[in-house]
Amino acid sequence: MFTAYAIITVIAILANAGIAIADFLRAEFVLANSAEVGLPPTWLPWLAGLKAAGAAGLLLGLVGVPVIGVAAATGLVLFFIGAIAAHVRGRAYDHIAFPGGYLALAAASLVLAVAQ
Repeated sequence: MFTAYAIITVIAILANAGIAIADFLRAEFVLANSAEVGLPPTWLPWLAGLKAAGAAGLLLGLVGVPVIGVAAATGLVLFFIGAIAAHVRGRAYDHIAFPGGYLALAAASLVLAVAQ
C-alpha cells in the first residue's frame, strides 16, 4: 500500500509544483485559462502559492509527517473542487479536465495517506 501512496503522491507533488511554477511565471496558457473562467490575473500568485504549499505539504507527509500530508491533500482537494466550480460557473468546459485531473490526484493521495 505504501508503494501506491508514494507513487501517486510523487505524481501529485510534481503536478502541483509544475502548475504552481507556471502560475508564478504567468505562462500564456495560464493567463488564457484564467481569463476564460473570469479569474483576475492578480489572483494568480496567491493561487500559485496555495498549490506550492500543497505540494510541499504532500512532500512532508511522504517523508514522515503524515498529519501535514493529510492536511495538504485535503486542502488540494478543496482547492480543485473550487477550480472545477469556477470552470462550471464560467462555462469553460473545454478545459475542465485539467482541474479534474489534479482533483483526482489529490483525492487519491488523500485516500492513500489516510489508509497508511
